[in-house]
Amino acid sequence: MTRQLSFDWPTGVALGPSDFFVSAANEQAFAMLNAPDSWPDRKLVVTGQTGCGKSHLARIFADGEQARIINAAALAPDFQPKDQNIVVEDMETLPPTSEEAMFHLHNHLRNTGGLLLMTAQTAPGRWPIKLPDLASRMQAATVCTISDPDDALLQALIMKLFADRQISPRPELVSYLAPRIERSFAAAAAIVDRLDHAALDQRRKINIALARELLDNPD
Repeated sequence: MTRQLSFDWPTGVALGPSDFFVSAANEQAFAMLNAPDSWPDRKLVVTGQTGCGKSHLARIFADGEQARIINAAALAPDFQPKDQNIVVEDMETLPPTSEEAMFHLHNHLRNTGGLLLMTAQTAPGRWPIKLPDLASRMQAATVCTISDPDDALLQALIMKLFADRQISPRPELVSYLAPRIERSFAAAAAIVDRLDHAALDQRRKINIALARELLDNPD
């Protein structure tokens, strides 16, 4: 179940795969994936940096539309599309040997009225596709970008990253970290990883004191 962002975090909050935090950074993508009938030509590309929630959104979409999820890097050259709706993740990793298969997949869904959702870090014009017919069809797709996290999403992300490690930090730690790190998904993942490892190595609690030491000593 999707829900709007809330700062009323109880200790031990569960942020499972069915929870998606909506903020200004991702609300357009969230809205688009909940209205697939509005997609031009029934295809959509969601872009954004690593860790921004593209895959999370893709899985929510796949559950709702009974879509098959495929990683572009694993798309077989002899792939025969049979599904009504398909998600292809990490399109910039599509192997040259699979471009023909992706072309046929696109055409199959277009002819059958199926939905095609693709994810990538960059827009289709920057994908290393050599097959002209495929490149032109990808570049014609509507693109929806998840922006760098705003304050609300950054705090929610930090909380979720801790929860993924079965760690329940105090909300004041999250409030302390958010304005002191780079506003990016990678930076949030990095500080949570550093805190987790430092706490284990030093046998300390994860708290503001430990966070302050790590932020003051980035190396």
